Amino acid sequence: MSKILITADRVIAGPADRPIADGAVLVDVDSGVIAAVGSAAELEASVDARVPRLRSPGATLLPGMMDCHVHLAFDAGPDLVSAVVDATPDELAAAMADRARQLLAAGVTTVRDLGDRGGLAVALRDSIASETAASEAAASGAVAGPRIVTATAPITSRGGHCGFLGGEVTTDEEIRERIARNAAAGADLIKVMASGGALTPGGPRMWEPQFTPDQLRLIVREAAHHGLGVAAHAHGTETIGQCVDAGVRTIEHCSWRTAEGIVYDPEVTRRIVDNDVSVCRCVSGDWQLFLKQMGPERAQQMIESIGEMREAGVRFIAGTDAGVPGARFGDYVGMLEFFASIGFGNTEILDMATVNAAHALGLGDAGVLAPGRRADLIVVDGDPVAELDALRRIRHVFAAGRLADRTGPDNG
Repeated sequence: MSKILITADRVIAGPADRPIADGAVLVDVDSGVIAAVGSAAELEASVDARVPRLRSPGATLLPGMMDCHVHLAFDAGPDLVSAVVDATPDELAAAMADRARQLLAAGVTTVRDLGDRGGLAVALRDSIASETAASEAAASGAVAGPRIVTATAPITSRGGHCGFLGGEVTTDEEIRERIARNAAAGADLIKVMASGGALTPGGPRMWEPQFTPDQLRLIVREAAHHGLGVAAHAHGTETIGQCVDAGVRTIEHCSWRTAEGIVYDPEVTRRIVDNDVSVCRCVSGDWQLFLKQMGPERAQQMIESIGEMREAGVRFIAGTDAGVPGARFGDYVGMLEFFASIGFGNTEILDMATVNAAHALGLGDAGVLAPGRRADLIVVDGDPVAELDALRRIRHVFAAGRLADRTGPDNG
């Protein structure tokens, strides 16, 4: 059975406030899971000397990061709708595979794709999983990308937000049929565009609901019938509350929009916490430009609403909305730095990217480094608890125990 022992100055097994100084992780490469976690001295002494060692002085070993909101089919350009609609399936599939590789190179070992066209994200998910599991991947480092959790085509209203992805519905029966088709196509969850957005010309405005409360409850029930949870795109304050009451697992954006501006509702936040709903604020690496475009008053309102949600105990998860205009693939740490800029602690931010994300995505095998868990992990120069920028200095990425970069272990 093939194993590798990885040592580092510190191991953040998760949560991030409990680091192991001079730690080590033993990975069972054949099964793709972690065999042991502990001090380097103990594991060095107990592990067979013939097991390869990957020693990383000056580095930190931690769980692979998760991006809970990406659109692999989008190119981050100014006219992404045309880019998606005009591309052939083969062209789009090749572009999506390249974007997945960019994410893995940035230390992102799991992504949740929330807007697919034609089942291409499912095909890419299955291809990556197959290649990662292949024995030759372990020898060559040829891991094709991160683990993908996909919603396939998001459910939206006729002419609604992202209707060009093929998930438009009107009646209750169409909702049932759409969810059944997504489930049959291999969806890992259901995405609903509960409010309008900014991508689709002529669609509902961001604060306007696209479905009734009864329809939202129907979507959650039908998804559960197929064993799936629901992620809800919801900007509007009214819609956010309706999604929470309907039983969704995550709220995407959660920006508290109304026709009059940002109106935060602490009572809805209380229900978010009580119902264990996770919130993905979807911040891209160009957040400073975004804040300038918002204007100082509205930007301050947004920041204050995030602070109040945090104070109330909301579980935040990390997501970049990669693929929408300006949200580049692989610029993951920029998103984390936004939260640092508004007062979040680095351990809290690291948990958003790992422990919290795994909980929200229902991935019981990920998010922490522990025996029996999937061996998704990264090695970075420096200490990300002291400086988040260390997360940009990737030395090694492991996906399901497979080394995804070209630097192999030594036996010295």
